[in-house]
Amino acid sequence: MPEEMVATRALETTSGGAQQVDVAVVGAGFAGLYLLHRLRKAGFTTVALDEAADVGGTWYWNRYPGARCDIQTIDYSYTFDPELEKAWTWSEKYATQPEILRYLGFVADRYDLRRDIRFGTKVNSATWDETTERWLLTTDNGAPVSCRDYIMATGCLSAPKPPEIEGVNDFKGEVYFTSRWPHHGVKLAGKRVAVIGTGSSGIQSIPLIAEQAAQLTVFQRTPNFALPAHNGPSPADRLALLEGDRAAYREQARWSMVGVPYPQQTVVSWQLSDAERRERFETAWAAGDLVHILTQLWADQGVDTDGNALVAELIREKIRGIVKDPETAAALSPTDHPFGSKRPCLDTNYYATYNRPNVSLVNLRQEPITAITASGIKTDKRHFDVDVIVFATGFDAMTGAITAIHPITGRGGKSLSDVWAGGPQSYLGLTVSGFPNFFMITGPGSPSVLSNMAPSIEQHVDWVVDRLIAMREQGLTTIDATETAQAGWAQHMADCATLTLHRLANTWYTGANVPGKPQGVMPYTGGVGPYRSICNEVVGKGMLGFRLTGPNGAAQCNDGEIVRLQPDVRLVLNMLAEMNLPPLESFGAQGARDFVNEFNAARPAGRPVGEVGTGTLMGADGPLPYRLYRPATPGPHPIVVYFHGGGWVLGDELSDDPFCRDMCRRTGMIFASVGYRHAPEHRFPAAAEDGFAATRWIAEHAAELGGRPGPVLVAGWSAGANIAAVTCQLARDRGGPEIAGQLLVCPVTDCSFDRASYNDNATGYFLTRSLMYWFWDLYCSPADRTDPRVSPLRGKLEGLPPAFIATCEFDPLRDEGIAYAEALTATGVPVTQLQAKGHFHSSFTMVDVVITGVSGRATMARALRGFAGLSQEEAGVRPNVPPQEINAAAS
Repeated sequence: MPEEMVATRALETTSGGAQQVDVAVVGAGFAGLYLLHRLRKAGFTTVALDEAADVGGTWYWNRYPGARCDIQTIDYSYTFDPELEKAWTWSEKYATQPEILRYLGFVADRYDLRRDIRFGTKVNSATWDETTERWLLTTDNGAPVSCRDYIMATGCLSAPKPPEIEGVNDFKGEVYFTSRWPHHGVKLAGKRVAVIGTGSSGIQSIPLIAEQAAQLTVFQRTPNFALPAHNGPSPADRLALLEGDRAAYREQARWSMVGVPYPQQTVVSWQLSDAERRERFETAWAAGDLVHILTQLWADQGVDTDGNALVAELIREKIRGIVKDPETAAALSPTDHPFGSKRPCLDTNYYATYNRPNVSLVNLRQEPITAITASGIKTDKRHFDVDVIVFATGFDAMTGAITAIHPITGRGGKSLSDVWAGGPQSYLGLTVSGFPNFFMITGPGSPSVLSNMAPSIEQHVDWVVDRLIAMREQGLTTIDATETAQAGWAQHMADCATLTLHRLANTWYTGANVPGKPQGVMPYTGGVGPYRSICNEVVGKGMLGFRLTGPNGAAQCNDGEIVRLQPDVRLVLNMLAEMNLPPLESFGAQGARDFVNEFNAARPAGRPVGEVGTGTLMGADGPLPYRLYRPATPGPHPIVVYFHGGGWVLGDELSDDPFCRDMCRRTGMIFASVGYRHAPEHRFPAAAEDGFAATRWIAEHAAELGGRPGPVLVAGWSAGANIAAVTCQLARDRGGPEIAGQLLVCPVTDCSFDRASYNDNATGYFLTRSLMYWFWDLYCSPADRTDPRVSPLRGKLEGLPPAFIATCEFDPLRDEGIAYAEALTATGVPVTQLQAKGHFHSSFTMVDVVITGVSGRATMARALRGFAGLSQEEAGVRPNVPPQEINAAAS
């Protein structure tokens, strides 16, 4: 439909009563403007409503001194129209608020968007009418609006958080809020100014206020990490990348983790020397690029407390080097949250400002504010007379701007505020179950504030408008998320959050800055590219998780959860799928070994332990190699005899090196990884007999190995877990050695292939049903497969040592592992099960790749220590978590 016809139709339906449109949009910032453009091109009649007097959204209101973007403006720009990109050139690397506002005004003029915007208009309520299947919006200015679809483009940081300090209204001087700075100039020269808050707006404004004020007193409760912006022209290297192939640059941004085209860092902190880490840090510090320093130092900085602490200390070192007064420097140095768990700030001379004679810092952790008086601010130790108070206290983030429209009433009179009373619920961060035809742009549950907002906004807008077009073409009129899909998304959000360190900070990301607000990580932490992939997958699976209806009873519902895998498992499996590898069994035994060895060589190195040694021991038919991992703590230590995975065909004593290192560190115990004989050169029962012989030899030589005399423990993964289980039965039947406990991770326990997990997980999860057939055929003839030395589930189970058995949801071996645990329990053997939701066969051994396996390994470590009679407080053992399920925590 031509744009002129759309405009005419919108005007014709505005006379009398409610303004009738297809779509109503709340907000006229980055998201609202692009929505208007796309909706109009698609032929929908549209109106946007905004309290402001002009376009700009958050950039209309946030005019405080020093307000700038913290994403380079060549990235923080619209990308939907190449001609628009050619028509606008940014003057600086980080544009100021006035320039960004001019840019948005330029966009509004270029596409004639203002004619569809009602400025100075606040939406007071929004109600879904079941009969007409339309939303009715009441406003404080002009006619109400009736619309088929209702889209919130109100932004994530647009609802100011009021101060919670007694006596605010008693102050007789000037009061300003960075979130609602006056549009006229504010004169601070010669005045005594107080700034309360050192978040982003405080850090940006304090240096400029200090240049004007006679005296500036900064009141800080929580210090934040700040990095120098080194503002100036856009960096030549970034410009060259953009201009060399603009389309490719933008596409890389759309599929990146944060919406800016930087590569994924792969090296981890402990692989680097102190000098190498410092060199990387200094490069990032000099670059003045927030995304660079958050993503390009080492791969574990955002997911591992140790890797993160290295970055944090380097920044604190910089603060101490800039701020001359040691007490002030210490107060400005964050120690209560990991770097990046709160939004780090970009600054210009922020720390150096505290060296000025007219600037002082009040540490509210040591002397909290008790009241605001008529003449100033009172702490529990003193009173500060001031002429001006600036509140840099931030926003009711993510949900505040949405729930500020009260009430939003959906199906059956359901209130959004009530639905969100315990925290925001959404599907994809786009929709809320029970609120048909209601959409949020960058809402809670989407990447939003953890991303470059520009590509995230464009992705959301495109997804929503494309869905409205598709519904129109199919003759469907309503769309609503199902409760199942929404609950599944909440679980996926929680799984993603445990990958990062955001959960360890009190921040506006979690709602902790607003008293009484339910706390939880509100933005999607799984990354921009993965999120885009999931949204596309929803569409590809027939709008999975949505119920769509139309006239005359037309209906479509494909219910379910879009993501059931743990987020890092999903990434690993997608990577493997993209490699398009032939089946492992097609390589042949030696070819498969070569491939696995090459694959293992490319993975992150295992973490340091006290000592790693090698040796040989006597197996059932000759010497076998072993690798020994000793803790850094003084011995002697209990010994765990470990057997690697690989279907009795692949691997060696080195192949599970990261897992052995990790468990050695977590348990404070020696791990002895045994290289047993492999099929097809050595078929059944070679591996089983080697396992028993190795365990006996290690028990007999425990003292020589630095171990504690007495019972040993056995552990293994996959076929190695099979050997460990068999070893326990053989040791019982052959008079020793004494085994204190067994750890079986994804064990092979039976020769039967008829359990459900063999069908449910036959393909797609790396270990396939056909690969297991191949392993069995190479190792054991059909006539021997019921022998308990290869199918321990068929053996005598009474009198075995206590067991910890871990299984994974997406593993062909899942059900036989559970069956073994249940059979052991039935005979009186103490068993703890860990059924790992969302994990696959290799989750626990892919250390520092599948981060969500961490809490499972921590639980295994506690079990092993318990078997050995050790306390749980030693060796850095983590607090207890329920063993039934993994919602993993970062290490």
